[in-house]
Amino acid sequence: MQRKNFTEVAEFIFLGFSIFGNHQITLFVVFLITYIFTLTGNIIVITVICIDRHLHTPMYFFLSMLSSSETVYTLVIIPRMLSGLIFYNQPISLGSCATQMFFFAFLAANNCFLLTVMGYDRYVAICKPLRYTVFMNKGVCGRLVCGSFGTGLVMAVLHVTAMFNLPFCGTVVDHFFCDIYPVMKLSCIDTTINEIINYGVSSFVIIVPVVLVFISYILIISSILKIPSVEGRKKTFATCASHLTVVVVHYGCAAIAYLKPKSENAIEKDLLLSVTYTIITPLLSPVVYSLRNKEVKDALYRAVGRISS
Repeated sequence: MQRKNFTEVAEFIFLGFSIFGNHQITLFVVFLITYIFTLTGNIIVITVICIDRHLHTPMYFFLSMLSSSETVYTLVIIPRMLSGLIFYNQPISLGSCATQMFFFAFLAANNCFLLTVMGYDRYVAICKPLRYTVFMNKGVCGRLVCGSFGTGLVMAVLHVTAMFNLPFCGTVVDHFFCDIYPVMKLSCIDTTINEIINYGVSSFVIIVPVVLVFISYILIISSILKIPSVEGRKKTFATCASHLTVVVVHYGCAAIAYLKPKSENAIEKDLLLSVTYTIITPLLSPVVYSLRNKEVKDALYRAVGRISS
């Protein structure tokens, strides 16, 4: 069936958090405060890593790339979401929706693969310490980051191209941003092929990084267990604790959101889950790496000391 047989849809309207009724103002305040902390935390991490020469290592280079990606990721979604909590029924054009979905898919996939790269970095640092500078030189680090961004770009193009070749009949998106499944529900035709494409892309973006990170940590743990002293084992594993914490939360939320069977009656749960991976998860990286990482805390103290002196 051809697209021209359907009424052309020029814009969408987000249903957002209207199911929460009078609590929307409270949600606005909570989300705004969280978003301010998220932006502030990621910008501080990026700035400290840039200005402190002690952090000019592959591990912190990857962390700065992750924080940069998550900063843009939240900018794509949260300001419009906050606006929707105050000004109801704000329309979004089809082009703007496609743009938002593109950057969301691009940066979400990029973040998944950046976390995988960070896992590989920890593997080399612990399992191949004498050859670390060879394996993780500037050229290799640059190619790994470019590979993450390139993979995210390809995944986003696949998502958006498949989605916006569909004809749409509905205009109300049962969500607070142009996520894939809520927009797909508005199509006039059967979306089985799109669902298969989406599930295949999501599986690749989530399962492949999870498997690679899992392999990295199996090798890391086997190396740590060979360290004779308990204190040495604890100290070595501590260098991975921050990354492992972020990995578990990030991949866990992504897997539940995009690999679980879809239910028509789980709107509130889906919204809360979406809040987790669009607001909470981007806040997690700067918080975890700041509180659990001595090098970052020392760099923060030095930066504060320079500013106050």
